[in-house]
Formats: sequence, C-alpha cells, structure tokens
Amino acid sequence: MTRPANAITRYSVGNRINHWINAILFVMLVISGLSMFHPILFWLSGLFGGGQWTRAAHPWFGVCMVVSWIGMFIQFWRHNLPNRDDVAWSKAIMHVVANDDEEVPPIGRNNAGQKLVFWSMALLIPILFITGLLIWEVYFGKSTSIETQRVAVLIHSLCAFAAILVLVTHIYAGIWIRHSVRSMTQGWVTPGWAWHHHRKWFRQVIGYRRGNDSPGKHS
Repeated sequence: MTRPANAITRYSVGNRINHWINAILFVMLVISGLSMFHPILFWLSGLFGGGQWTRAAHPWFGVCMVVSWIGMFIQFWRHNLPNRDDVAWSKAIMHVVANDDEEVPPIGRNNAGQKLVFWSMALLIPILFITGLLIWEVYFGKSTSIETQRVAVLIHSLCAFAAILVLVTHIYAGIWIRHSVRSMTQGWVTPGWAWHHHRKWFRQVIGYRRGNDSPGKHS
C-alpha cells in the first residue's frame, strides 16, 4: 500500500531494523534451543548444520540477541513506562477484545499489553543471558560447579518457555490488530488507526504537527 500524504510515522527505520534483527535472532534461539531441549526436536538442528554446529551457534545467537535487545531497550523504554492509563485500559480489556471503542479509555503510544510484553522481555532476556553463560561449557564450564549448572539449566529452560509464550502473544496481538504489522514493516499508520488504537498519542502527534510543520516525520 502506498503511504498516504497524511500518514503518521510510528517507527523509524532504525526502530524497525533493530526490531527485526531482534526478532530473527529470537526465532533462531528458539529453534536451536528446542533442538537441544528434547530428542524429539533434534531434527531442528539440521537447519544449523547438525547438533554440534547448533550447540556452538546457540550461545552466540544469545550474545547477539542481548546486544540487539539493549538497542531496543534504549529506544523504547520511555514509551513503556507504566501510568494510570494502563490500569484503566486493563480494566476495560473485555471492551478492547470486543472492539468497543466507546468503552475503551484513550491511551498513549503503547497500551498496557504492549508494555507487559516489553517489560517481560526486559526481565527474561538478562536472566536467559546470565544462566546461558553459566552453562556455556566452552568458556565457563570450568568456572561453575555441576550443581550450579543444573540450577542454571532449569531456570534457563523455564525462562525460555516464558519468553516463547510472550513471543506468541506478541505475534498474535500484532496480527489481531489490523495494520500493526505494517507499522513495523513500513513504519507508518493512518490517522484513523492512531485514533482508534492510541488516541492520546494521536492527539500528541497532531498537536506537534500543528506546532511545527513536518507532516509524516514525527513518531
């Protein structure tokens, strides 16, 4: 779809590149991790050249993921700070699901669900990284006891499971809310979309445009 003249920029090029690098690395971590989690999923290691290559690559995917996530955290943490609107939005969740605009309170750039996804990952990714280091046999195997590694494996697996659930929720919400995916692929949304889903943010953008004069360049 061609970008309309009155479109509103929601994500910059930098935002989107960072997001998709992060997403690709996360999927690679999930696939490679699952292939090592249970023998029935070992066939997935064929995507990385076999078991040994998968075992070697998985931790490095994690290192790259953390670097990418730090970039995302720096860019998005301010937009995900909790506020009173989140409580009101959460209480109206059934109206959100029913697409009943009249009963849904206006919100800013992100809703409570998006913030929950962000902060869930902000908690899980550092835990996954630290526990991953503890069980990275090549570099840290001699520095940690067997008991420590066993506990780390358990925590790592539980957090990975939780992160997969968060990822599935994130993807489902992105597909369920029409044109959300486009905002992360092409970077823009229509004024109607912004009004429908993020009314306070829409008003901020419109106010900013009226006070300045750079249509389509503000997020």
